Amino acid sequence: MRSTQPRRLGLTSALALAFALVMALFGSAPTASAADPAPADLTFTSDSATTTPGGTVNLSMTITNHRTYDVWFVYQTIEPTWLTTQRPDLKYTFSGCTLATATATGSVPCSGTGPTNLGPNYGSTIPPGQSRTVTLTLQVAADSGCNGNIGFYSYYYAEFSDSTSTSGGPAYTPETRVLCA
Repeated sequence: MRSTQPRRLGLTSALALAFALVMALFGSAPTASAADPAPADLTFTSDSATTTPGGTVNLSMTITNHRTYDVWFVYQTIEPTWLTTQRPDLKYTFSGCTLATATATGSVPCSGTGPTNLGPNYGSTIPPGQSRTVTLTLQVAADSGCNGNIGFYSYYYAEFSDSTSTSGGPAYTPETRVLCA
């Protein structure tokens, strides 16, 4: 026959329960306010909102690492917007790519330029809280049409030193208006 008296907790059970209560009261898990911000983000700037046929515009792309781990690898695409593709008279290409570095040697060439795509090389690791900037030279052909806008969008993929990854986009460049001279 079973006893109807309550069971007594053993010393180990009582300590485990007390530990669990203390951890619950003082917070052993991170709260929502302590969560990581977006792991990385991509922003664009332009040195000019307008150009003429035969002119150039520098588009700068900056990827910022918001994580507590290094970014080891970044892959990025850049494609013309739909409105840009609807103007076949607009002729352009990426004629150069430079990676701004934090060293005294200044900018260095990067790889991956093409007529409409880019897989930029952001250089070595991007430490937590830091960023890297790649500048593309957009060359508008001398025989390009004018009175149209050239714009691009981008998606990116980044891997971190803790073996996690993130992707983002689309991120849009500022549009460049090709003006008639």
